[in-house]
Amino acid sequence: MIKATKLLLKRKGLILFLKFILFIATVVFSFNLYYQDRIFPGIIVSGIRVGGMTKTQAETILSENIRPPEKMSILAKNRSFELSLKDVISYDLKQTTETAFNFYRSGDLIKDNYNRAVSHFSVKNIPIKIDINEEALDEYLQVISSQISTEPKFPSVFLEENEIVIDKGSAGESIDTTSFKKTFEEHLASRDYSSIEVPFKKNDPTLGEEEAGILRLRAEKLLGKNLSIVYDYQTLLIDNEDVFLFLDPKQEFNQQKISDYIRREIAPKLNHEPQDAVFRFENGKVIEFLPSKEGITVNEKELGQDIIKSLRTLETSEEKSVSIQIPVHTARPKVTNEEVNNLGIKELIGRGVSKFRGSISTRIHNISLASSKFNGILVAPGDTFSFNKTLGDVSSFTGYKQAYVIRDGRTVLGDGGGVCQVSTTLFRALLKAGLPIIERRAHSYRVGYYEQESPPGLDATVFDPTTDLKFKNDTPAHILIQTIFDAKTSTLIFEIYGTNDGRVATTTKPVVTSVVPPPEDLYQDDPAIPSGTTKQIDYKAWGAKVTFNYRVERNGETIYEKTFLSNYRPWQAVFLRGTGPVN
Repeated sequence: MIKATKLLLKRKGLILFLKFILFIATVVFSFNLYYQDRIFPGIIVSGIRVGGMTKTQAETILSENIRPPEKMSILAKNRSFELSLKDVISYDLKQTTETAFNFYRSGDLIKDNYNRAVSHFSVKNIPIKIDINEEALDEYLQVISSQISTEPKFPSVFLEENEIVIDKGSAGESIDTTSFKKTFEEHLASRDYSSIEVPFKKNDPTLGEEEAGILRLRAEKLLGKNLSIVYDYQTLLIDNEDVFLFLDPKQEFNQQKISDYIRREIAPKLNHEPQDAVFRFENGKVIEFLPSKEGITVNEKELGQDIIKSLRTLETSEEKSVSIQIPVHTARPKVTNEEVNNLGIKELIGRGVSKFRGSISTRIHNISLASSKFNGILVAPGDTFSFNKTLGDVSSFTGYKQAYVIRDGRTVLGDGGGVCQVSTTLFRALLKAGLPIIERRAHSYRVGYYEQESPPGLDATVFDPTTDLKFKNDTPAHILIQTIFDAKTSTLIFEIYGTNDGRVATTTKPVVTSVVPPPEDLYQDDPAIPSGTTKQIDYKAWGAKVTFNYRVERNGETIYEKTFLSNYRPWQAVFLRGTGPVN
């Protein structure tokens, strides 16, 4: 009987337990069923209760209650600025509602049901999802910054009247945009539209006395030294203040400034796409020629490293100059020179350059006209080339204008003044190409044009029929002459194309001896000029002898050798002194 009673009680307890479990399950099921398309209780969005609402209801309530003002005050150093909120922010109520709805819906049944059960007794505040137009906000902060911030002045070193000057720099202050944006977003998320104080951060690069002293010592070690950045025929010289620019007052050298310099000053001058060859030949002359060229891209990273190494060398040694070959990446052209002709014109074998800064307009005209006569000229193997024969008649009838020429011991106006600029440039190209120069004569006196960026003794005068410039093409292929006239830079270039047969040409540095001062100025009375006025018609020049040796070698053997002598006479300045009536 007792056992039966105990068994009955156990059955009743089990039934009660099962009923309780069933009740809980029913409650949970009913709760979840009710909230299957509703936000769970206790969910608040920026202080607005949305628990128990559908997503649509919640979005409607939020849109009715979240209405920011048109403008918000931004305070900066006792000044007030107004920010148009509609231009900068928008509330994403749909996404905010979605976030609220997804609370307690992680997929973990036990955890989710527990959180749902206690949601009646707890509050979960969700911030509003805000979309901020970063670009518009940055522009707005930039406007404030331009009026309030102070730029730091970074330390620098420069020359002033040949003295090294150290500027220690000065501190600056700028808006702490990261901190401001964080505060700004927090205000908006909590619907706090009160004014915000702009935070500032200090930037102080100022050097101390010891640091300034170290920088001065480093600058002194670099004073008067230079870097030569070289590629092909182009050389960029970096000296003094440009070198100082790369010094880093806090470290060794400023890699960023070096990279910027390469990108700004070097790469744009060298980088180019591959160029395909073009060759058109008509009536014994090349009427169109474009040499094939490899595409070039400066290896900026490697060049930057080379510059730093060279700067270290200049700073720590007695070297006055260091030369750097610019490292490049190359790309081959699709069409090469040898593919467009069968004359052996494959590559550049010689290049001559001269400058004519300060020339009068008529002289510049004559240089352009005369140089055009040589563009596209072919010289066959074994032929001797004559400058005068190729140039032809020089007179007003052939388009030449009057400019200064040397004639009968005087500098006078004559047709074709400036033609010798052309012969001089060709002479220099021949020296580079290693061709035998059969005839060449220097000018009667030293002419300033021919010593612009060039030592003396590298000029060649011509005057038909007595004075010519001649060379022989002793290469196995044709030679093509190309001319480049650049009025903007006052530069004339001769390029000689052909086949490189292995010859190497060298010239010694010109030696100047027997320097003689010019005679006293000569004044001549001229009744055609009003009394009391003078007119200079000739200019003084120092006399001198200049020599240099020219040698051409191939496979270690000398195939041509010559010593060039230029005997420049001292030249007298001549003035016409007016004796005529005064108008």
